[in-house]
Amino acid sequence: MRPIVIASDHAGFALKEKLRFILEAKKLRVRDLGTYTPERCDYPMFAYCLAKEISEGRSKQGILVCKSGIGNAIVANRLSGVRAALCYNVKAARLSRRHNDSNVLVLGSGFVNFQQARRILNAWLNTRFEGGRHLRRLNQLRKIEKELKRDKS
Repeated sequence: MRPIVIASDHAGFALKEKLRFILEAKKLRVRDLGTYTPERCDYPMFAYCLAKEISEGRSKQGILVCKSGIGNAIVANRLSGVRAALCYNVKAARLSRRHNDSNVLVLGSGFVNFQQARRILNAWLNTRFEGGRHLRRLNQLRKIEKELKRDKS
């Protein structure tokens, strides 16, 4: 079973640690990609490392946390096969899974408290992709990714 990967910058560190504990309590295999302290650091490399794990198939799902979540989502969504969803509420988390088959949950520690983040995480983990008309759209995204790869080479 591939691990769930989790990462944050300094602004998301405290929330990441609490979410990691929740994941481990659920007996899920978790790989923490950092940061490992609350000391100031830059988010792009943490988001990139996590997204690369997803893109290359070493992990199936990931969780990113920074102050707003916006930067992490921007970085993660640059990699092929990554569908990072910035979620500030439970409804968005469920829809990101049902309709978009998101594989990275992005949270902004400046916008959600721990209780909200826990509910969002649980909804995200427990919601499955619906398929149907959404599969057609997901396949369109995959086609776009292939065209972008071809254009780069």
